[in-house]
Amino acid sequence: MKRCLILVLMVMGCGSAAAQAAEDFPYATSHVFAAFRNGEKIGTHTLSFQQVGNTRAVSTSIDFAVKVLGLTMYRYMHRGQEVWNGNTFESISTQTDDNGTKYALKAKQAPDGVAVVRDGGTAPRTSMNDVGFQQGSAKQFTLPADTVPSTHWNLGQVRQSAMLNSQNGSLAKVRITPMGRETITTANGTLQASRYNYSGDVLMDQWFDDRGRWVKSVFKASDGSTIEYILQE
Repeated sequence: MKRCLILVLMVMGCGSAAAQAAEDFPYATSHVFAAFRNGEKIGTHTLSFQQVGNTRAVSTSIDFAVKVLGLTMYRYMHRGQEVWNGNTFESISTQTDDNGTKYALKAKQAPDGVAVVRDGGTAPRTSMNDVGFQQGSAKQFTLPADTVPSTHWNLGQVRQSAMLNSQNGSLAKVRITPMGRETITTANGTLQASRYNYSGDVLMDQWFDDRGRWVKSVFKASDGSTIEYILQE
């Protein structure tokens, strides 16, 4: 009888923790950025969130087009689907077209870690989105169980020393340094946010507000241009 009671309490405790994680989640159903290259808008990065019980589904849509004299010189498309159980990463599936170079990635929690299957990247690339990819490297492998994807929105990533590259499936080693508080500009106002600098295999700055939401990014593209994300709120 005592053992049954302990099991019931354990189940209740786990359920309460997961429910609390869902309740504390800072995002609404959608979160949208406009992306600018050297001050000129090139596209959008949109996140969508759905919560069913303890399960959270996160969808990512990125569409960029760089035009010169009306002609599209560069195009980037990315679609991603993540599943989380409370604050625990469960799986991710992504499809990317980086100006004609296509990638597909699937990763999920397995008994011995995060099992990764990736395909694409017909040649080695050096863009910020593609750091670490090596032509001919294994398409199936396993990463440590605490690995999370580099999908920007998750504040927990600032405590990581490595992340799963959500485009090509490589393990991106990073050093993330707090840079203090700043006032950032959104489409309709300003926000107080904490800035973090990413170095190593990922080079960028990200800002998270007091609610834990991702609210800004700045990084250099492979051609040296500056990409800035402006939150549309």
